[in-house]
Amino acid sequence: MKGWESKYSALPSVLWFDLVLHDDFYADWKGKLIVKWPPPEIVWMRRADRNENMEIIAVREESGFDAEPPKWDEIDFTWEQLRILPARLRSQLNEWRVIYFIFDTLDRKGYVGSAYGESNLLGRWLNYAARGDGGNKLLRPPRDPGNFRFTILERVSPDMKDNDVIHLESSWKRRLHTRAPYGLNDN
Repeated sequence: MKGWESKYSALPSVLWFDLVLHDDFYADWKGKLIVKWPPPEIVWMRRADRNENMEIIAVREESGFDAEPPKWDEIDFTWEQLRILPARLRSQLNEWRVIYFIFDTLDRKGYVGSAYGESNLLGRWLNYAARGDGGNKLLRPPRDPGNFRFTILERVSPDMKDNDVIHLESSWKRRLHTRAPYGLNDN
């Protein structure tokens, strides 16, 4: 790579490294490690042969690169997005018991489901992320999960009885007409 020029020096060439993380261990540290940046603070790069020891100041619980999670009523994920949920959002989804909606953008049919129990919404949506159909007959191939949108219709109380959640889910199915043949629910 051609070097850069400044009023202090002119370098004829510069080595360029395209660094890629090859170990999943390091991926967990991305955006979490905070180090003391040695002076001068205005320099935003470091040369490997001149690095000073960089003292670790803190290790964040969450990555500083993760965006603030969306509010429950603003969530609208694609199937691909379900596969790469940030840790902070995963934690919230693990707590939420909900009635959710899956919309197939290809034929414009919908599916209503409920999430409750041990892993709540996170468990259900990770199942969809892994399999595409979440174990539901009408969501299986030839239907393409790449056309699915995932949203939340309603959050429910964490202490709502399972039968009450199922009754509420049934109510949403009836009101949104998601039972077959008009929708993708077969029950």
